Amino acid sequence: MANLAPDRTDFYEMLVENYKTICYNINNAKVKYRKPDDNVLLMGVTKTVPPDIINASIDLGISLLGENRVQEYLSKKDFYKPAQVHMIGHLQTNKVKYIINEVSMIQSVGSEKLAGEINRLALKNNKTMDILVEINIGSELSKSGVLLEELDELIEKVSVMPAVKLRGLMTIPPVGSKEDVFEKMHGMFLEKKAKLGDSFDTLSMGMSGDYELAVKHGSTLVRLGTALYGARKYINTEEK
Repeated sequence: MANLAPDRTDFYEMLVENYKTICYNINNAKVKYRKPDDNVLLMGVTKTVPPDIINASIDLGISLLGENRVQEYLSKKDFYKPAQVHMIGHLQTNKVKYIINEVSMIQSVGSEKLAGEINRLALKNNKTMDILVEINIGSELSKSGVLLEELDELIEKVSVMPAVKLRGLMTIPPVGSKEDVFEKMHGMFLEKKAKLGDSFDTLSMGMSGDYELAVKHGSTLVRLGTALYGARKYINTEEK
């Protein structure tokens, strides 16, 4: 068993079962709807999840983590076991400097301004940063991301930035979205991939409530928090 406090024992057992269920569901969706060699990455979304639980999930096989908040991530990162980390939450330009050398990808790029700041700091640090363009597929006022009618312009501008590498698209479909939304997103991804080449290889789509539907419709990366770690009120460190 992972190195957890005694009061985490029941939680660890739940984590193991959740992980098994998720892997089964992803594989089942792949068998039904995808090619055998299609790869779907499972990301553990670790907002409010304490390091010991994160490390327990890494021990199980979760090698990719998603962080939503810069400050929270910086407070936890030194306690992580080896894993890749992506920034997936809304990112302010003045926070990029804190993570430019810490994460392997920034998924939530929804504006030229943010992409430009990532590019500037990546150049300054002699590196290239992988990014995804975030699409506000439902045109929801409460969500960040580029609107569909502005996507081509943003991709065109990002594509010529020397220190960012556009790897694909990311989205958070509206709650309760039907299959047509996922089909639309996948079609858009394939259209852009045909133009931009094989390095455009990531469609980050699918969360705890819809990941099986996302896998059915071409997602290459699903971002799971509650489905993996349970309801956050049970894992908040302030309640332990």
